[in-house]
Amino acid sequence: MPSQPITRRTVLSYLDDFAARGSSIAIAQRRGLRTVRCSYEQLARDAHRFARELEARNISRGERVLFCGENSPEWLAAFFGCLLCGAVIVPLDKGSAPEFILSVQRQTEAKLMLASDNLPAARGLKIPVLRLEGLNEGIAHHSAAPYPVEAIGEQTLVEIIFTSGTTSQPKGVLLTHGNLLANLLPLEAEIKKYIKWERFFHPIRFLSLVPLSHVFGQFMGVFVPQLIGGEVHFQQSLNPSEIVRTTRKNQISVIVLVPRLLEGLREWVERDYAARGELAELRECVAAAEGASTLKR
Repeated sequence: MPSQPITRRTVLSYLDDFAARGSSIAIAQRRGLRTVRCSYEQLARDAHRFARELEARNISRGERVLFCGENSPEWLAAFFGCLLCGAVIVPLDKGSAPEFILSVQRQTEAKLMLASDNLPAARGLKIPVLRLEGLNEGIAHHSAAPYPVEAIGEQTLVEIIFTSGTTSQPKGVLLTHGNLLANLLPLEAEIKKYIKWERFFHPIRFLSLVPLSHVFGQFMGVFVPQLIGGEVHFQQSLNPSEIVRTTRKNQISVIVLVPRLLEGLREWVERDYAARGELAELRECVAAAEGASTLKR
């Protein structure tokens, strides 16, 4: 009997799945000498709390909120909190220049900014700034009960993704719930065909090295892992030796990166083998694997 098609009107329906997964770990992040872990249920509760924080600050539906910080559980909770009350997210790279941030804020008329501690504040930015690192403590007094969602649909705006603006004024791309679901629902349908096999490898762990300010970073750091109840590990260091160490220590299955980082990893591996006098053997193994079946590889 064919499975029923997946029907979702908004990406907020994934937040209901978060709550249903309970204490399963959603995010792990190294902070100083300790690893902070956040469950799916905790992320959902913090999202509902953040929605109430926005309400208390009179941030209403359609108003913009700037995100400029490092990947973190707080980033994700605030992301879904904005969606719950209809606020529009404007994610910016953590390395954005103050002048760029100011230009985007003026264009979007953003009312609030979330930023990491170690990032310089934008010069001339005259809106409230919330620290991402202290966000959970700052919203702990709000109720974690489900926030009442009103009139959120496929055409509701989720976020505005801006270009770097190096050659002209920054330009924003508008993404709705429907835009995101157009990419997510086919993925979810295909994953559903094979999800019964996932239990043999559960939990599948992702190491995300792409900023959440990018759509690719969001898909592989927010949406796709939760389709299989996976764990996402955030790491700030892009040093190849650190990536390898984290991958081994945490039994990572999927590394999310861009081609430039992949090239850096390849060079590191080759240097490591060359130092041991085994580079020729490595290249022979790689050449022999080309064209081999997936199982053999």
